[in-house]
This record gives sequence, structure tokens and C-alpha cells, in this order.
Amino acid sequence: MQLEIRPDPTEVGRARRWARSRLAGSGIAADEPLAETLILLVSELVTNAVVHTGCPAVLRLSLPGTDRGGADDASATVRLEVADASDRAPVPRCADGDATGGRGLALVDGLADRWGWSPEGAGKRIWCELDRCSETRQGAAVAYGGGLASYEGLAFEAV
Repeated sequence: MQLEIRPDPTEVGRARRWARSRLAGSGIAADEPLAETLILLVSELVTNAVVHTGCPAVLRLSLPGTDRGGADDASATVRLEVADASDRAPVPRCADGDATGGRGLALVDGLADRWGWSPEGAGKRIWCELDRCSETRQGAAVAYGGGLASYEGLAFEAV
């Protein structure tokens, strides 16, 4: 399943709402840590695409019970991809303590079980995967301020 994203920062909130609506049929409860982490990663990768490339993008989700695997498969992997038309490689940055941006890819690296990027046509595809059975993210998204519900109206600044 996929969503076309316009090069507009307001699209980040729409992408989060779309991803949340896709969780319902996947067997992933909206309040479980995997769901919160997924929504945070959607925010980061879509923000990167719209803010740093100025190009339209495509958000793709592969969720258990929808694209592959069964809804009750505890070992299923969730895959998130954002493809855009920019050939600029994503570059992780080191942000100092006062910087308001520059932490997006570090956040992706810390929360995803795997991530990477590859050229796609004239642009690129950035992807990350979350293993449903991973226990390392317990509370990880909540640690960023009491859960993702408090971030609904925000577009995160990322790398």
C-alpha cells in the first residue's frame, strides 16, 4: 500500500494519519510500541523527503496481515519506504545540543531494526524495517515526550 506525498510540510501529518489508519487491519494495536515507533519513523522519513528534496515522494508500508504474513505472526517485519525524485543521498549529521534539527537519521538508526537507502530511477528509496518481536523499542517512542499523540500537529524537522 502506498500514499503519494506532495512536497509540502503539511503532508507529514497526513502521512501519519494514513499510516495509523493502515494499522487497524494489520493486527498491530495503535497503542503498542511498534505502532508508535512506526508513526515516528513515518514522520522522520516523510519530513526528510518533503523538506530536504522539495520533490514529491511516495510512502509505502508493508504490514503483517495486509501485504504479507498473517496478522498474528509475532515474528513479522514491518517495512516503511519513502521514494523521492532527488538523487541526493541521505547524510546523517551530528547535531549539537542546541540545534533544532539534524537528528532525523540518528533517530531512524536508533529506532529501526534495519535501515538503508538505494538509488531508484532518477531518485532514491529510503527504507527501514521493524521486527514485530523486537523488544528493544519498548517505550522508545514514548521517551520522546509521552507518546506520539502529542506530536499529531507537528512536522518534525529532520535531516
